[in-house]
Amino acid sequence: MKTLLGLVASPRKYGNSELFIKELFGNLPNGWRLRMLRLPELDIRPCMACYQCLFGPMRCVQRDDLDLFLQELTAADAVALAAPTYFLGANASLKKVLDRGLSFYAHMDALWAKPAVGVAIAGVPGLEGYTKLMVDSFLKLILSDHRGSQVLYGALPGEIFLQDEAKECARRLASALTQGPEEAASPRCPLCGGDTFRFLPPKEDTPAGSQRIRCMVCSNEGTIRWDDGSLQVDTRRGLHPLFLTYDDAKAHLEWLRTMKDAFLAKRKELKEVTQAYAAVGQWVRPEKKQREERS
Repeated sequence: MKTLLGLVASPRKYGNSELFIKELFGNLPNGWRLRMLRLPELDIRPCMACYQCLFGPMRCVQRDDLDLFLQELTAADAVALAAPTYFLGANASLKKVLDRGLSFYAHMDALWAKPAVGVAIAGVPGLEGYTKLMVDSFLKLILSDHRGSQVLYGALPGEIFLQDEAKECARRLASALTQGPEEAASPRCPLCGGDTFRFLPPKEDTPAGSQRIRCMVCSNEGTIRWDDGSLQVDTRRGLHPLFLTYDDAKAHLEWLRTMKDAFLAKRKELKEVTQAYAAVGQWVRPEKKQREERS
C-alpha cells in the first residue's frame, strides 16, 4: 500500500483545498491510501536561527509539531499540496513550515525526489498573486520531484468544482504523480521548471534582443527572448544552486555548516558593527499581563 500525503494549507474544513486533495486522491489507482495534515492546526513555532539542526543529531531543539510533519513527510510515497490565497499570497502556515526548512536536511535521503504536485486556489480570477510561486517553492525546498502545479479559482467551499477545470486538474496531477509530468504548455525555467520570473536590468554581455531574468523558484539567472514566434527561456546554473541535484543540496548543507566557523572568525568585527546600532530605536513589546489576559 502506497501513501499519498495531502498537505492542506487552509484552516477551513471542507474548503476547496481539502476537497481538491480528496478529488486528486480519487484519481489514483488502487493500492493508495490518503493521509492528511492541515498545516494551520500544527504548532509550528518560528525558527530561532540557532543552527542546532545542522549538527550532531540534526534535530531542532524546539519540541513542537515539526517532528510530526517530518514523520509524515518522510514516510509518504508522494505529496499533494493545496494552498488558498490570503492577500495575494499563500496562507501563512505554508511559510511557517518552510522557515524551519533547515531541519529537512537531516532527512535528505528519504525526501529526495519524492513525487509531488500542488495547487494554488484564489477566490477571484487573476488575484492569486504569488501563491503559486509559494506552492512551487515549497515543493522544491522539501527536496521533492515537483511534477506539476496549477492555479484554480473559487471562493466558496466547493466552488472550484462548479467548473470542469478543477476535476481535470486533479486527474492530470494524479497522473503526474504516478506516470510523470506532462510536457509544459508554457515557457519554463529549463533548470527547475519554474514559470515565475523577475525582470532584471541588462548587463554588458546581455545578448541583443534578450531580456535578463531571474527564475523566482531556483533563483538562477538567464535571458528570455522571442525566437521564431515562440518565447524562449534560457537560465544557467549559478554558483550556489540549492536543489537542482542531490549533490547541490548536500553542498548547500555543508556551506551552511561553515557559517558557524565564519561567525567565530569574524565575531569581534561583527560585534563592532552591531553595537553601533544597539541604542537606536525603542522596542514595543506586549506586557506579560496583556498576554495572560488574552490566553
